[in-house]
Amino acid sequence: MSDRLIYLPLGGSGEIGMNAYVYGYGPKEKERLILVDIGVAFSDMESSPGVDLIFADISWLEKNKDRLEAVFITHGHEDHIGAIGHYWEKLGVPVYARAFTAHLARHKMADRGQPEDVVRTVSAWPEMTEAGPFNVGFLPISHSIPESAALVIDSPAGRVIHSGDFKLDETPLVGEAFEPELWKEVCKDGVKALICDSTNVFSPQEGRSEASVGPEIEALVAAAPNMVVATTFASNVARVKTLAEAGQRAGRSICLMGRAMRRMVEASITTGVLTDFPKVISPEDAASIPREHLMLLVTGSQGEHRAASAQLARGKYNGITLKEGDLFLFSSKTIPGNERGVIRIINQLSEMGVDVVDDSSGKYHVSGHANRPDLLRLHDVVNPVMVIPNHGEHRHLREHAKLANQAGRASIVAVNGTMLDLTGEQPSVTGYVETGRVYLDGAVQIGAMDGIVRDRLRMAMNGHVTVNVLLDEDDEPLGEAWVEVKGVSEMGRSKAPMVDVLEEDLTQFLGRAGAKTLRDDDKLENELRRIARNTARDEIGKRPEVTVIISRLS
Repeated sequence: MSDRLIYLPLGGSGEIGMNAYVYGYGPKEKERLILVDIGVAFSDMESSPGVDLIFADISWLEKNKDRLEAVFITHGHEDHIGAIGHYWEKLGVPVYARAFTAHLARHKMADRGQPEDVVRTVSAWPEMTEAGPFNVGFLPISHSIPESAALVIDSPAGRVIHSGDFKLDETPLVGEAFEPELWKEVCKDGVKALICDSTNVFSPQEGRSEASVGPEIEALVAAAPNMVVATTFASNVARVKTLAEAGQRAGRSICLMGRAMRRMVEASITTGVLTDFPKVISPEDAASIPREHLMLLVTGSQGEHRAASAQLARGKYNGITLKEGDLFLFSSKTIPGNERGVIRIINQLSEMGVDVVDDSSGKYHVSGHANRPDLLRLHDVVNPVMVIPNHGEHRHLREHAKLANQAGRASIVAVNGTMLDLTGEQPSVTGYVETGRVYLDGAVQIGAMDGIVRDRLRMAMNGHVTVNVLLDEDDEPLGEAWVEVKGVSEMGRSKAPMVDVLEEDLTQFLGRAGAKTLRDDDKLENELRRIARNTARDEIGKRPEVTVIISRLS
């Protein structure tokens, strides 16, 4: 039986978020495996109300955990590292990452009561880590978080480059610059496949350097007459440093607000990624600083309800209140799906008289992902036999595959659950595995198909009715049915209280129901539910969720 090299995305292909990619080498269905990244996606009230986090369904990998050698984390963004503490127990293998990312991973393991020592710190290229038939190296690449790395994955079938998230920034301010000569050296002997970030494939201009936003931010902060507040991704410590230095040069005291912001800066300083960061003051001290001499750097660039930005927009946070004439800067791009939360904050700030500046001008933020010309440049530098698009919605993957094909490179679209054989000169689909989503709902993990979130959505759309009936030992109704409603209009078309109409129809049914129905709890429950929903439909045009409680005297 011949050996083969396989690639299997479990998350992150066909969507943006919860990245999880499996590579395998060996005989068919006996390949030794490694996992690249294990991230999360974030919920929203429209599709997953009440859910805290969303994970890729790794059931296939869990069933084959005896074949799994290791987990490799490309960088510290939540969509690549966020599930490690939640899922490690199901995997039980070493986790490899560079120092900054490993620092974050250990925090996540500790937060979930998992052993921190399974996270192993590795150095950048040319150091290689052996994992079964694979040798894996971390090749530095620039991104919007320190110490991002592409993975050089060597197997007997050839070398694969897994790009991770990247941009081609040669002046990133914090972290490593893109070094084309180093990349050419790594790829000079041939690359079987480039598995490549597709996020900005539709952006036609070359990506801008992180260094380009500094002067614009500095001019904006220097001209502000009152207090300045700025928000960005907490993990973009280069931007956080740029903002802090702009405030410092304008003679302002700098205060970090929000746990994620403080944790990222502390991690960056601890691991040596950040040096010469401006001195910061505590929120308690900030309250006594004259407003024109204060700059806050806060979490919540994506409209998160509990983050510092949202709390300031609602009134007060850590003793600080915004006032008319203050400046609030969004030095970030709004991720699709988060627009509503961001706009809500902007409007709340506007009502307070705060001047809001966002990224619509393009002056105060640059993306951490490669644009279309940058993708083509990396293709040329790596010169792979095939390009496999990942990290993107289906439209991104398809466009990226077209781009590769137009340059004469083999390519294929592989969404989550699609297993590719990369052994030959052309990628081919060799099978499919079942994938999906797992929700972190409070303290427990639930399946996307368990019905819990579906029931919440139904209650959110239609309301809820509780029906209570009491029967005696002879299965005769004792009194009338009584009803409680939540999320249901108090009055219906008949202009009578909704509860009264429901109770009347249900009690009439009890009076005419046959003995056989009254003796059978299942039949009685189904009939009461049907009547309650039909009555509600006639009265208010909705069919609410109904819970029936039948009590019997013994």
